[in-house]
Parts: sequence; C-alpha cells; structure tokens
Amino acid sequence: MIAIETRYLPPTDYRPSRIVATTCNGQRLVQSYGHENSTEAEHRSAAEALRDRAGWKGRMVGGATKAGYCFVFVDGAA
Repeated sequence: MIAIETRYLPPTDYRPSRIVATTCNGQRLVQSYGHENSTEAEHRSAAEALRDRAGWKGRMVGGATKAGYCFVFVDGAA
C-alpha cells in the first residue's frame, strides 16, 4: 500500500500557485492550483492525477496534516 502526500506551493514571481503530490517511492506530480475549488478538492485532484498517471486503481480517502494532505487507498488497490 502506498500513500500520496500533497502540499501547497505559493506563487512566485515566475510561477502561479501549485500543488505538489508525492509518494515515498519518488513519484511526483505538480499541478496548478485552481482557485475555483475548495482547498481539499485541489489537493484531492492532484493526488488523483498522480494515481491515474501511475496506473493505480481504487478509492482514496484523505485528510489534512501539518504539511498539507495525505491520501491512502482503502480498498486494497495500488
């Protein structure tokens, strides 16, 4: 089983706000932060994008941490 952690990157002079999704085995995805959704929805979207890119299947649940959010698979997939 693997977890996906997400964290927010604030805007810089050159880049907009972003969400970074990472796994313990080094997989990483950076996604623009869309301000039209809730914070949790933006973090979930990045985690789901990383899940899909990796070819994993399954339902994820997640919650907030001090650094961002953490999502885990609940049905034994991945």
